[in-house]
Amino acid sequence: MSFFNTKIEYLRGVGVQRAQLLQKELGIFTYGDLIQRYPFRYLDRTQFYNVVDLHDDLPYVQVKGILRGREVIGEGPKQRMVAKVADASGELELVWFKGVRFLEKIVKNHQEYIVFGKPSLFNGKPQMAHPELEEVTETKAGQSYLQPVYNTTEKLKNYHRIDSKAIMRMVADLLRIALPQVHETLSPELIRQYGLMSKAEALQQIHFPQSTDLLQAARFRLKFEELFYVQLKLLRQKDQRKATLAGQIFKEVPTLVDFYKNHLAFDLTGAQKRVIHDIYKDFCSGKQMNRLLQGDVGSGKTIVAFISMLMAADNGAQSCLMAPTEILADQHYVGLKAYADLLGINLGKLTGSSRTSERRELHEQLRNGTMHMLVGTHALLEDVVQFRNLGLTIMDEQHRFGVAQRSKLWQKNPHVIPHVLVMTATPIPRTLAMTLYGDLDVSVIDELPAGRKPIVTVHRYDSNRLKVFQFLRDQILLGRQVYIVYPLIEESESMTEYKDLMDGYESVQRAFPECQISIVHGRMKAEEKDYEMQRFVRRETQIMVATTVIEVGVNVPNASVMVIESAERFGLSQLHQLRGRVGRGAEQSYCILMTGFKLSKDSRTRLETMVRTNNGFEIADIDLKLRGPGDLMGTQQSGVLDLLIADLAKDGRILTESRAAAQQLLSEDVTLSKPENQNIRRHIESLPATAVNWSRIS
Repeated sequence: MSFFNTKIEYLRGVGVQRAQLLQKELGIFTYGDLIQRYPFRYLDRTQFYNVVDLHDDLPYVQVKGILRGREVIGEGPKQRMVAKVADASGELELVWFKGVRFLEKIVKNHQEYIVFGKPSLFNGKPQMAHPELEEVTETKAGQSYLQPVYNTTEKLKNYHRIDSKAIMRMVADLLRIALPQVHETLSPELIRQYGLMSKAEALQQIHFPQSTDLLQAARFRLKFEELFYVQLKLLRQKDQRKATLAGQIFKEVPTLVDFYKNHLAFDLTGAQKRVIHDIYKDFCSGKQMNRLLQGDVGSGKTIVAFISMLMAADNGAQSCLMAPTEILADQHYVGLKAYADLLGINLGKLTGSSRTSERRELHEQLRNGTMHMLVGTHALLEDVVQFRNLGLTIMDEQHRFGVAQRSKLWQKNPHVIPHVLVMTATPIPRTLAMTLYGDLDVSVIDELPAGRKPIVTVHRYDSNRLKVFQFLRDQILLGRQVYIVYPLIEESESMTEYKDLMDGYESVQRAFPECQISIVHGRMKAEEKDYEMQRFVRRETQIMVATTVIEVGVNVPNASVMVIESAERFGLSQLHQLRGRVGRGAEQSYCILMTGFKLSKDSRTRLETMVRTNNGFEIADIDLKLRGPGDLMGTQQSGVLDLLIADLAKDGRILTESRAAAQQLLSEDVTLSKPENQNIRRHIESLPATAVNWSRIS
């Protein structure tokens, strides 16, 4: 067993009881867990302030002065101790409401102290509540240092006196015995090339930095190492899969040529052609394709998916396209069925509401190979759905499907794993894509089809509602249709949000008595929702009042205005998705963000971003900075982001460098057998097979 797997109870001053608390409250089981419990901030003890310079806006600061007078004021629970400390510039009042009896014993008059705390002004005079005091003696003249601050919990602090300082003392005790045990985990070449601090010094400086420069160097070293090992793991998985997993070869494309020449009514964009070329190259390689296709709403991913399915059909293979909702599956089916019929291709649809008689026939056609393509929902995953030769699986809005669901589709061909194309209209920031999907090949459709006009986005306050309604009236008179969306914060609607929607629906009815209005929300049955949606699609209604259930997939080219009520309650990527419901025809489209006057700083940033840009990737990057990676992709639980110190929102440059370093290493020494890479190989071999984060000490 390695030194760092030693149980935390064996550390001096911890013991069994404290160890159990640390395990339960902070997840600290071993020496390795504690030494990698990095401080989340530092208190600046490098500088002394004069009393005259203290004000409310300062953080924790330290002052050196003589204690002049102290007294205990009040009785019982209202008792407090007040003292004054003076330096050459003025006098600072200190006050304590807890531990008064203890302080009476130790606080000495006329003694010089270093006082550390948060200054505030009380009646115009500087004051500190509950400051730390440290006597100045000849041997202890007051060192200057950055003091680490560690996360702890209320339970640990209040009931067991394990506060940040207690953790700091534990870490200091551990470092004294641990540093000689720390092995270098990167190669001498990487350390030289990137100017990195040694691992042992980085651990010392991250906990007890001697200067801000050394702290930055320690942070860079530990972040680089963490992201380097994340990328090394992903790239090795990718290489391994490419080396071991064969894929069917789809070289012949006669139907595709016929489709291009005789049936495709519009020109593909350069970006679409580039992606199709990438996919065709994968199909000809003999290796299994595993590709992520990113493209903004309306960029033309579905036609790329259909062309990929045609290539499979031309080579005797079947394909399936799985969508997260019935509405989206229906839309794909209707859109592609017209093309499939022209080409003599048998395209089927399977959803939860498919009738038993339809299913029976469909299952038979899939098994005997007469059905070439299948579009559907989660119903495709059922065991009864068996293909004769499934060669390509496509998932739309892939983040809505778990890994287990994806792998279930792959198992539908026992002889050779199908090619995989996963598509998303949720732009994934580059740093997140590199980490979450670093083992996939990534293609991006980054231009809109010809003739599409960028959506004009404006922010309006509730006080402008009458003007907004007049604008909607004008658009409806021009023959256009309008969405009005109300916020739904949780997946299950609470009564208050339902009330928001119903109130909104009634006020829209009053404001537009001449219009037909549809309403769609999560409490409706699927067939009711579908009925209302179809009325809107057929232009029987001019206004659709809805919650976010219309976020994914509804395609109504005639709808040209999206009004988002209480827009401050939505995340950036959700606002962007909702906006993408309009702008699907040739007419100019508009998105109107309605809010009250009270807005937080983050809300303002989100709204300003929406007004300023239609670029999904720029929006995704800002969203990542505002919300962090866990919120953005639901990845906190995925294990991939088990990060100790790196931050994908802030460390994009380090991530790019570390990925390049990992790529270069594998291109020169794929087995890590060269002597100069023995540190890296030894470190990986020391990890348990189940390790997620390869940079962890084990």
